[in-house]
Amino acid sequence: MSAAATISGRHALVTGGGSGLGRAIALALAGAGVNVTICGRREAALAAVAAENKRIFANAADVADEASMASLYQAAEAARGPFDIVVANAGMSGSAPAQRTSLADWQRTLDVNLTGAFLTVKPALAGMAVRKTGRIIFVASTAGLKGYPYVAAYVAAKHGVVGLMRALAVETAKSGITVNAVCPGFVETEMLESAVQRIVETTGRSSEQARASLAATNPQGRFIQPEEIAAAVLYLCGDAARSITGQTISISGGETW
Repeated sequence: MSAAATISGRHALVTGGGSGLGRAIALALAGAGVNVTICGRREAALAAVAAENKRIFANAADVADEASMASLYQAAEAARGPFDIVVANAGMSGSAPAQRTSLADWQRTLDVNLTGAFLTVKPALAGMAVRKTGRIIFVASTAGLKGYPYVAAYVAAKHGVVGLMRALAVETAKSGITVNAVCPGFVETEMLESAVQRIVETTGRSSEQARASLAATNPQGRFIQPEEIAAAVLYLCGDAARSITGQTISISGGETW
């Protein structure tokens, strides 16, 4: 039985849903019959994604703000029922040598990527435990499995996300909840284009050269497509994945495992 057949009618939260991976994941879930609440800070971007499928609903919220996430949960669950699926996808990244990374940049990276992931899933845990079912999926990164230069804060945050996932998986193993992380390599999204632009500005290389250098980290020599990540998330939400918990699933063409 397909994942879509087992999750239709459920309610999902996807953070960072206004673009990139969040948009692809929201569309995949909605296409499977799931009611999807997306959140982020850019209301126009969220509205544009919601307009693509009648099962997607936009709520502005800041994942790094506990009160903001509490308000999101209250409004979305009152309208569409408790969250059965939570996808902690929101993230951000900068680039600088560690010795030139300011404390403010370090803290902001951890606030969005790590604390934001925690604040995204924490409100769902008690209800899922009572109902004895739930799917929690963190969108981490290969940066949660290995080191990369010039992104120390991002690597630290994503390693933290993987650790959080593993802890929650142990805590919830007997409750019917599964907790996993998908760990993409470089994905063809707006975040990738930002990384390319930073390389161009700091090295003087052309955009084509910058893209080639990033694609070369993937043994398949290509960028991952957002729909590939969305397909993995969709599978993890289905009943066929009920025995998969505590796992980091590298989607990187063999770069990490």
